[in-house]
Amino acid sequence: MGNDQVIGQEQIKNYIKKAVSKDKVSHAYILSGEKGMGRMKLAKFFAASVQCTGSNHDENFVGPCGECRSCRQIKSGNHPDVITVVQEKKTGIGIDEIRRQVNNSVIIKPFAGPYKVYIIPDADRMTEQAQNALLKTIEEAPEYVMFILIAENVSGFLPTILSRCVMLNMQPVGEAVITRYLIDNCKLPDYAAYSLSVFAQGNIGKAIRYASDGDFMELLNSVLRVLRSLDSKGIKELIEIIRHIKEEHFDIEDYLDIMVLWYRDVLLYKAVKDNNMLIFRDEVRYISADAKLRSYENIEKCITAIEKAKVRINANVNFDITMELLLITLKEIW
Repeated sequence: MGNDQVIGQEQIKNYIKKAVSKDKVSHAYILSGEKGMGRMKLAKFFAASVQCTGSNHDENFVGPCGECRSCRQIKSGNHPDVITVVQEKKTGIGIDEIRRQVNNSVIIKPFAGPYKVYIIPDADRMTEQAQNALLKTIEEAPEYVMFILIAENVSGFLPTILSRCVMLNMQPVGEAVITRYLIDNCKLPDYAAYSLSVFAQGNIGKAIRYASDGDFMELLNSVLRVLRSLDSKGIKELIEIIRHIKEEHFDIEDYLDIMVLWYRDVLLYKAVKDNNMLIFRDEVRYISADAKLRSYENIEKCITAIEKAKVRINANVNFDITMELLLITLKEIW
């Protein structure tokens, strides 16, 4: 769990080091960011920082050593004083999980380290009852207890939870950092590493997944083929596109993310007409034609429609109807 395990996020890592070195660690934190950005790694980095026995917790603290027994236990998930709350139901984290996995054990002092750290993945999916149960524990927690709530959407928290936690917002990792990581660790050529870093939009986890997934380029090319000629397709062809997506088992989140990036390029080209600023530079012929035909309002409508489709699919709305409505909306030039 040394510094090299967390790519980017220097601001948060420096904050953690400073808090540990000055002995000003708070009871509760919310670590927010997209899935794939290394949220769990950063949470473990924080836990390792406060529990590490191989580093001096003074003004010279530079992070967990990664070698002591405590660091190795945290890395393997076996530290007795670092507890990860397990979500038992698909619908979210209920009050029973919080009571059983958190509230019933906070009074037990740490076995080995100075802190008892509770990491709660997808904490924004806690029910209101679960959050209220956790709130009472946060307010009355012993000095040795520390909570790290991992979240993607902080609006899912009650205001009372937000007011009692220190917010740590993860930032997108720079393209240069991701590119270098893919070259060094995934052995990609420069051009491929750069392309994937752009598509990942600052999400190191996505970039690594793209690099190791041989199907991603097939998905990308499929999306581009659709967008190049979408305005000329009829209803039967749109239905065929949807059938192809399902048959190929494409990751629909990636599929829709690429669509958003396309229309982002259309909007950017319409505004500045600079090829070098585009993500899909090789598609400038089609992007410039799209930008010429569409108004700013229409482009924004397309992006909004894609985002709405994501929400509907995540809410288990009928896939075929959602995608058909989306493709018809994207076809509308005016």
